[in-house]
Amino acid sequence: MQQRSLVVALLIAFLTLSLPTPKADAFSDRTGVYARVDKVALEPNATSPERIQIWGAFALASKEDRNSYDSPQRGYLYFSCKPGKEEVCRKEWADLKAIAGTGQVIGFGGRFQTRPRLRKPEDKPEDPDEYPLNFGLVKMGDRSSDYPPVRALKSLPKERN
Repeated sequence: MQQRSLVVALLIAFLTLSLPTPKADAFSDRTGVYARVDKVALEPNATSPERIQIWGAFALASKEDRNSYDSPQRGYLYFSCKPGKEEVCRKEWADLKAIAGTGQVIGFGGRFQTRPRLRKPEDKPEDPDEYPLNFGLVKMGDRSSDYPPVRALKSLPKERN
């Protein structure tokens, strides 16, 4: 009786281990924008801004592949705040201003929010996008330096003024 129980247990273990396991796909990154911020301009003033220009290099969440990012491009993002959310926007904008020019890569916004328009330096600042409040700014430390969009942004040479 014990021998039969042992054979059955071994057979079950063998069959269980030999079954194909379902492939676990990687979770997609929910961050909408990775950025290396060079400078920030607050409009109409720094005391009570209504709009922000964020200048630097940006890797935006890819439209075609929810697991990747577009190659970094230089330019600026131009935002206004959603009515009623001014206090939260101003706090994040102050954080953006504080990291500007440090070379620190940050993530903000959400992949499933409206994608911001990356503007060329010569584009006039008009028709701002709504600032993508999501989970705040996330600083990418040295631990994140192997992540492709972060690595690409860190490897860009600093822009000459």
